[in-house]
Parts: sequence; C-alpha cells; structure tokens
Amino acid sequence: MTSAELLKKVRKIEIKTRGLSSHLFTGGYHSAFKGRGMSFSEVRLYYPGDDVRAIDWNVTARAGEPYVKVFEEERENTVMLLVDVSGSAVFGSHAQFKEEYLTELCAVLAFSAIANNDKVGVMLFSDQVELFIPPKKGKQHILRIIREILIAKPRGRGTDLKAALQFIHNVLKKRSVCFILSDFLASGYDDALRVLARRHDCIGIHCWDPLERDLPDVGVLRVADAETGEQVWVDTTSSQLRRKYLYSFEEHKAQTRNLFRRAGADFLSLCTNEPYVTALLRFFAQRSKIVAHG
Repeated sequence: MTSAELLKKVRKIEIKTRGLSSHLFTGGYHSAFKGRGMSFSEVRLYYPGDDVRAIDWNVTARAGEPYVKVFEEERENTVMLLVDVSGSAVFGSHAQFKEEYLTELCAVLAFSAIANNDKVGVMLFSDQVELFIPPKKGKQHILRIIREILIAKPRGRGTDLKAALQFIHNVLKKRSVCFILSDFLASGYDDALRVLARRHDCIGIHCWDPLERDLPDVGVLRVADAETGEQVWVDTTSSQLRRKYLYSFEEHKAQTRNLFRRAGADFLSLCTNEPYVTALLRFFAQRSKIVAHG
C-alpha cells in the first residue's frame, strides 16, 4: 500500500467512523463509560464530622494535628484497545475482512472516547506483543492508531492472549477501560483475564466471519488453518460435518462468553456481515443501566 493509498484509506475510515461515533456517543457511550472511582487531590485540616478513615496519619504525625485526605471523582477514562492481528484476523468471506472490520470498530470506539475527553491507547498482539502505543488524547493520535492497525505486518501468526493480557496489566497503572478485540482462538488465558478484570473494566469483542460458523456445501475443499498453516481436505457435502462445524463454533462462542462472565468482564459477539452500530448501541444502553443502578 502506497502512502497516498494509506492516507486515502485512513481518511475514508475517519469520515465513516466519526459520524458513527457521534451517534454512539449520544446513544450511550458517555453514560456507559463515565469516569469512575476517586483520585487523591490534597490534604487539609480535620474538621469535626469528617470520616476518621480519611485521616492521613503520616501528615498528622509530622504536623502535630490531624489532617485528612481529600479525594475527587475521576472524570476522564483511559481506554485501551487490545487488537488481535494474528493470522486468523485476515480471514474474510464477505465484503470485509475481519481486520478491516476490527479497524473500523477501533476507530469508532476511539472517536467516541476522545469526544468524552478520554485518553486512548492501543496494543496489537499475535503470539507476541506487536505494538504498544501509550494512551493519549487528540484527533492526530487517533489517526495514528488507525494507520498503525492498517499497516500492521505481524511477526507472529498465532495468538497468545495470556501474554497480551499480562503485558497490559503490567503497563497500565491507572484503572482503564480495556476493549479486547479478537476471535479468541486461544486457550489458557483465564487467570490472566481474571487478574486484569479485577483492576480494569474489560470488554471482550468477539469478531467472526459467517464462514467460520456455516460451512457451505460446495464439494471437497482443501482448507488451511490461518494461524498454523496446516492443510486438510474436507468433504463439505457431508451434512454431519457441517452440523459438527456449526456446533463447534457455537460451543467455542458460549465457552468464551462464560469465561468472560466468570472473570467479571463483559462480552459482545459481532459478525462481520452485520452492522456493529446497532449492537454497540444496545451494549452501551445495557451498560448505562448497570452504571445507573451500581
């Protein structure tokens, strides 16, 4: 892709997703992800009626009179986009490859975040951490994120989600909203997700292509695993094989959803041949209700 082609593609994604992000922002992003928690502001003299649990004993000992810690509500979020760029992400059977769909999803979430005055960062991962861009604000920063996702040429083809989650847990010091965008063709990341979700607000976005669920009846095919390169011949005329293929996909999706629930994280499943805006609006609306009653 030439520089001119890349700029044109970034601009096209910006125009499309900025409009959608405005719709999403008014449709619930702010209320679903408004700033949470309290951050330390200052210390002041203790007044009768103050909560004794707020006394700063170190300052009190030095000053010789009681001081309390003053906290203020954190009004801005840090949003991290954890994007799977493994071999299976380039798969696609319809109008969009999964990687293109994921890029648009990241763009619309990022533009919604900066409209809320949030910082946005990104991590691209395969079976290794491919790229980490620390959270920042601003349109130019978002355009850089879009550009980096578009031009990503991962060194690895597999998926090591455990290592990716452990990396982000180590580098993020402030409570953040972590969107994990992947097809979750990985295993052994249960504990890492549980640990990350204890400190951060984690949302898994499962992105999949229709051909990964429904095997068409088109005769004998040679198929290759996008991550391992292993090739096998399959007879797609077998109705039993097609049922098994469908069952395997639905079982994986259900297991992944349950894994996220057990970890205390949210989970959203999106198909690449369906518009993501409606699903995101519904998800934000559900989150807003939880926040309002939380």
